[in-house]
Amino acid sequence: MEATEQSLRREIIATCLRMNHEGINHGTSGNVSVRWRDGMLISPSGIPYEELQEADIVFVASDGRHDAGERPSSEWRFHLAILHARPEVGAVVHTHSVHATALAMRGMEIPAAHYMIAAAGGANIRCAPYATFGTRELSDLALRALDGRHACLLANHGVIAIGPNLRKALWLAGEVEVLARQYILSLMLGGPNLLSDTEVARVVERFKDYGLR
Repeated sequence: MEATEQSLRREIIATCLRMNHEGINHGTSGNVSVRWRDGMLISPSGIPYEELQEADIVFVASDGRHDAGERPSSEWRFHLAILHARPEVGAVVHTHSVHATALAMRGMEIPAAHYMIAAAGGANIRCAPYATFGTRELSDLALRALDGRHACLLANHGVIAIGPNLRKALWLAGEVEVLARQYILSLMLGGPNLLSDTEVARVVERFKDYGLR
């Protein structure tokens, strides 16, 4: 059954609340979008998630326009750019989860230290170079880091996870945080034994029907 605009607005709010409840975001720092018609619906800027109403969710057209007086998330540019560039993507989740962001603060990627790296589409989760939040430069850097991937880190910033729908994008954002925590712990023990590219490719193939449907 095709989703309605109101059901998607409710799902965005539920996703925002869940990512804070699950501990992969804090306050109003993250943002969530979903493809809708010729643009997207996206969480607004600066409103605490527990106060969000359906009317607060902003529609941003494919050219970046939105109704006067509405304030889409400051990161709307990279959300819209991802949806433009990746037609298979239906939703984008951005978080500031603690361990993944700690790696991003060091400009570190997450390597193939665990087979679940394949959930993000390849042998690593790249870290995009730093650019000021909300800028076209950040949007361009994020797109490059996401090439062939479903998730990336943003240096000194946070995480982007994408998926065909909000449930899968949120699930992946949680997996990225778990991988980051595991990787940091393994570094404390002297560093992980990394999986080969061949093994990761094998797992990526098996992951095509893995996880949430």
